[in-house]
Amino acid sequence: MVSFTHRDAGTGEDAWAASGLGALPELPLDAVELAGQAFIVLAAHPDDESLGAGGLMARLRALGARVTVLLCTAGEASHPDSPTTTPEQLADVRLQEFGGALAHLLPDPDWRFLALPDGRLAAHRPEVHTALQRAIADAAAAGLPAERITLVAPYRHDGHTDHEALGSAAAEAAGAGGHGLLEYPIWYWLWADAADHTWQSWLRLPLDPAERRAKAAAMAAHTSQVRPLSGRPGDEVLLPPAFLEHFERPFETFAWQRPAARGGAYAAADAEGVFDAVHTGTDDPWQYTTSWYEHRKRALTLAALPGLNYAAGLEIGCSIGTLSVDLAERCTSFTAVDASSAALAHAARRLAHLPAARTRHLTVPQDWPDGRFDLIVVSEVGYYLAPGELAELFARVQATLLPGGTLALCHWRHPISGWELDGDSVHAAARRHLGWADAGLYRERDFILEVLIAPEAGGEPLPAAAPVPGPEG
Repeated sequence: MVSFTHRDAGTGEDAWAASGLGALPELPLDAVELAGQAFIVLAAHPDDESLGAGGLMARLRALGARVTVLLCTAGEASHPDSPTTTPEQLADVRLQEFGGALAHLLPDPDWRFLALPDGRLAAHRPEVHTALQRAIADAAAAGLPAERITLVAPYRHDGHTDHEALGSAAAEAAGAGGHGLLEYPIWYWLWADAADHTWQSWLRLPLDPAERRAKAAAMAAHTSQVRPLSGRPGDEVLLPPAFLEHFERPFETFAWQRPAARGGAYAAADAEGVFDAVHTGTDDPWQYTTSWYEHRKRALTLAALPGLNYAAGLEIGCSIGTLSVDLAERCTSFTAVDASSAALAHAARRLAHLPAARTRHLTVPQDWPDGRFDLIVVSEVGYYLAPGELAELFARVQATLLPGGTLALCHWRHPISGWELDGDSVHAAARRHLGWADAGLYRERDFILEVLIAPEAGGEPLPAAAPVPGPEG
């Protein structure tokens, strides 16, 4: 447990602003995805919800998403040496403030008070678990599957015993139930060093002006915490302006744990059946030919390739061949591979005018084309493999990409229903398994595009990067 008090100067907001925190990738959940979920927000004390997730809650209100708030304690121990206010009186005050704050964030707040003792949540995990399971069951009764129920809780390594107990309970429930988890740091911003790498795997939720105003109003409603109870010793302000600056940013920061696939996730062997069914009855199920998003992503992918021309190109997961045509025109020979025979038939027709291009019906990584390549493209396919299969795919890439060759990776960053991995985890695995030089990285809310270069002949691969911490830090 970290040792600190609210009186510590801690890490100033200037240090966090200079750290690159504002350049974190965006949370990959768009308005439609947010609106279609149920969120259970857990707060150890009144004000946690406003500080850590007030902007998120304001957005969910505007989208009409289902939000339930579980308040565990009244925060009666915030001023243990107060000469003017007893813990019982402070509990009453803080509960009123909590209701007032929620009114700024949610139109008709659904919140439940667990009435557990402040500072002792670790000893009351069973009560927290029971309340959390009841809220999850209520959301499920409304017809929502497990993966569309997201828990929002204090960061499980926040340094405050109540925050850590509540965050750990939420993480356990999310993992066991297959739910998403958003963890919000609070005291971490005070005691952590901005040079620490923990936060670099977190995600950012940009807030619009209305969301920032709602959050500021909610924070201000917690008067007993943002102003002194009186001018006497023991009644000092608990959350001074310098600390509140961490929560006045134009974004909120979360550690994100995507919903885990339950009941057996798909793997490579399932791909042919799944995607043949998708392509039945339509030539372009993903709107590759009509969507501006797809046109733009394809153009960025092609522009990111460092070479104008390549001797031998390989595309893994070519689908109907829209990217394949552009890649083949830059390659002396080109092989397009897909597990779906239905999709591959469309790709073969698109490539028919290019004599150096061929298609192969293969399920990677179990199957792999012969030959060596100086360009391999893995686009929108890595998350359709189990983690062990993805590791084998990168081993295949390592064995067949020529020295100095280019590996291009591009993947959607949103959750993939029914599959264990997502885009960010695919790219993290590539860096971890290969340890190759990174020749370019582009990332936005919807997708990540990355180019890696194989070591030159006789050269040693770069040391594998230290594993990027997951949401659990």
